[in-house]
Amino acid sequence: MAKPKVYVTRELPERGMKIIKERFDAEVWPEYGPPPKDEIIRKARDADALVTLLSDKIDAEVFDAAPKLKIIAQMAVGYDNIDVAEATKRGIYVTNTPGVLTETTADFAWALLMAIARRVVEADKYVRSGQWKVSWHPSMMLGRDVHGATLGILGAGRIGTAVARRAKGFNMKIIYYDVIPMPPEVEKELGARRVDLDTLFREADFLSIHVPLTKETYHIVNEEKLRLMKKTAYIINTSRGPVVDEKALYKALKEGWIAGAALDVFEQEPTPMDNPLLKLDNIVVAPHIASASYETRSKMAEMVAENLVAFFEGRQPPNLVNPEVIKIRPLSRLF
Repeated sequence: MAKPKVYVTRELPERGMKIIKERFDAEVWPEYGPPPKDEIIRKARDADALVTLLSDKIDAEVFDAAPKLKIIAQMAVGYDNIDVAEATKRGIYVTNTPGVLTETTADFAWALLMAIARRVVEADKYVRSGQWKVSWHPSMMLGRDVHGATLGILGAGRIGTAVARRAKGFNMKIIYYDVIPMPPEVEKELGARRVDLDTLFREADFLSIHVPLTKETYHIVNEEKLRLMKKTAYIINTSRGPVVDEKALYKALKEGWIAGAALDVFEQEPTPMDNPLLKLDNIVVAPHIASASYETRSKMAEMVAENLVAFFEGRQPPNLVNPEVIKIRPLSRLF
């Protein structure tokens, strides 16, 4: 029996890629950057499966060109780049790679939080540019204390909870907003208090964002909410760029409504060099690398492979996003 054809939109870390190449007739987009959409459409025509990343838009246009397509295995927790409802309607399975990047992303959220609070990036530039002329001064590069401050968590799922758990070591007061409350035992363990959205913005010294991108969360951080914040407060975003209105954030940072921000994600990625946020000193930026550790990315690639293997062996993929698809396309062994 011929092996199922899989089109992979980027070279994955070796552990996962090895399994895919051994088990499937796999073709991999060879370049560092993402394939154009018309290339994905062209390759999808004969594909039984697609392996995708967040930068690949997979919608009805792709599905129309891909009559054999049975599964999309996404290497990410989020999947807002995929029209899941349309995929389900057509009997196409969608999988993701949750859980594995929780701790790694939480680590990076804290790296950003510490960097913006203590002006680490500014200080680095200060030294490298030759501005450091006096060995020590009482007002040189003053930042804000993290210990004892109030940490606000916007979105208390796995990653938000992991970020909150780290705050205990800094003796921080923890407040959070989520439509689904933390389990009572977790609230008790963390000393976390659930508050309404406006209270979260008003009371947080550091606001760490961990919501998925949905219609409800698009621009949830906007001018109205930013004006509620303390002038000494900071925003950290490792979720999705469009949950923050960047024009409003620029205004807030430029006019001093808040003290600073640290962003791993942007409304447009890569963010253009003329993005006015990049001209500000009170912001730390990164190129969407919160999950970028060797261990985590390797495990994510393995999970992609495991989802594919399970599906084509007639088993439910471990990380199926749309389980209702099983009624439309029952599982069956395909190789």
